[in-house]
Amino acid sequence: MGIALLPDFFDLTTQQKFSLMETTRLETAPELTQPAATDCLVFKPITLNSLSEIAPYLPQQSYRTCDFSIGGIYMWVDYFGYEYAICHDTLFIRGGEEDHLQNTAFAVPVGALDLKESIPLLGAYCRQHGQPLILSAVPEPAAQTIAGLYGYPVTELPDWGDYLYRASDLATLVGHRFNKKRNRVNKFKSTYPDFQYEPVTAQNLPELKAFFDRYMQAYHKDSELFAYEESKVAQVLREYDRLPFEGGLLRVGGEIAAFSVGEVVNDTLIVHIEKARKDIVGAYEAINYFYSAQMAEAHPEVQYINREDDAGDPGLREAKLSYNPETILKKYNIPLDNFLQ
Repeated sequence: MGIALLPDFFDLTTQQKFSLMETTRLETAPELTQPAATDCLVFKPITLNSLSEIAPYLPQQSYRTCDFSIGGIYMWVDYFGYEYAICHDTLFIRGGEEDHLQNTAFAVPVGALDLKESIPLLGAYCRQHGQPLILSAVPEPAAQTIAGLYGYPVTELPDWGDYLYRASDLATLVGHRFNKKRNRVNKFKSTYPDFQYEPVTAQNLPELKAFFDRYMQAYHKDSELFAYEESKVAQVLREYDRLPFEGGLLRVGGEIAAFSVGEVVNDTLIVHIEKARKDIVGAYEAINYFYSAQMAEAHPEVQYINREDDAGDPGLREAKLSYNPETILKKYNIPLDNFLQ
């Protein structure tokens, strides 16, 4: 259920975009389809076993943000307290608001119901349970559609925007924009001529788990967010054979030096994990390049690579910008209580 932007929408500033939304929306909310009963909106914990029920709904959108992927949900399920419900053949997810975890918020529903049906359903549910309706991490195309229905106070989430790249750019590093990255990869190749790249398989997975155990000890940070993320990477490696992920690893001198793991959703590869030894010159650039090339070849339908957000980390932000993203997929918080009476 993708919602296309106006052709020139990305060329506008954020203020211009939402000014346009406000001036073009109806003076009053349109007459909506009567929301169905909320009896089936029963939220349950997201577990490894429930992912098979969630997975079929994720390709039914074209937002390209990591929030609509198994990794984007499952790897952050404990941090945000995600729960899910399937109601009227539509997936609903609730959890903590991105910048205020104590506030309950909902993802944009995806599935058979369109937004003019699913959002009033959420509104009715929230009224029944005496809680505000907040939509969080709303992709820009959905935000435009919702603005056309209601208008709303909008808050951008600058730390949670996803960096989106052309797959052909990262898989080839062709052009002057990528001179520095290409030079780093070439430096890696010349410095470590015995390097090897290979997909993650059942055979090398035990070795990869051992590598990551050493990695966590070597690069420990006193950060709650970092500790959470590292624990989830370890969990993903333990449960790898039950997840819809594909990975690649890089060897130097026969030993693992870097690895990357992601998943394909429609035309986008979403990279969830990328780790490399910092003492290996160019290891991060090399694993990015080889993994992107492998996945682009294995999945010709992939046109974009989403390397997720920077979570407000200045170092991550600089690193992601250095790869010349096609765009940053902005996300918004939308409190809708005053617009769904």
